[in-house]
Amino acid sequence: MSAPPADPPIVVRPARAADAAAIGAIRNEGIEDRLATLETRLSTAGEGRDWLAARGPRHPVLVAEVGEAVVGWGSLNVFNPRAAYDAVADFSIYVGRSRRGRGVGRALIAALVERARSLGYHKLVLAAFPDNAAGMALYARTGFRQVGVYREQGRLDGAWVDVVIMEKLL
Repeated sequence: MSAPPADPPIVVRPARAADAAAIGAIRNEGIEDRLATLETRLSTAGEGRDWLAARGPRHPVLVAEVGEAVVGWGSLNVFNPRAAYDAVADFSIYVGRSRRGRGVGRALIAALVERARSLGYHKLVLAAFPDNAAGMALYARTGFRQVGVYREQGRLDGAWVDVVIMEKLL
């Protein structure tokens, strides 16, 4: 019996304007699944295009492709607008439902860490839901450590939600 064919490799690259629709669709899956954000309103295609077009060189967006399909994305984001925090970036990662648990998140984090280092960042921070077991395990495996919990940080579906804060020194 022969082994099933291997998946095509995961390729991480800078996002292009043409990726805006796929990025938005994956982000909206994360909103619907209540795994990654306190945002509850789905974004429109126009909002996604505008968001991507407004990104500067210090706050890139990367996409993960398998074959020709964008299956996940990540971004380096402003942590705080004060100059004292210029070497700290917040980051976001979203993986499409069909590719979760298959190495896309790990590939995106590795690429974001590498990009952050090349841009001169000293630290990456993130906020995650404590009940997102897969996400919490991924962050720990990639060197992030928990530094606190914001209790009842926001409301999702009428319930207060805690948010775990994690960091990684680069």
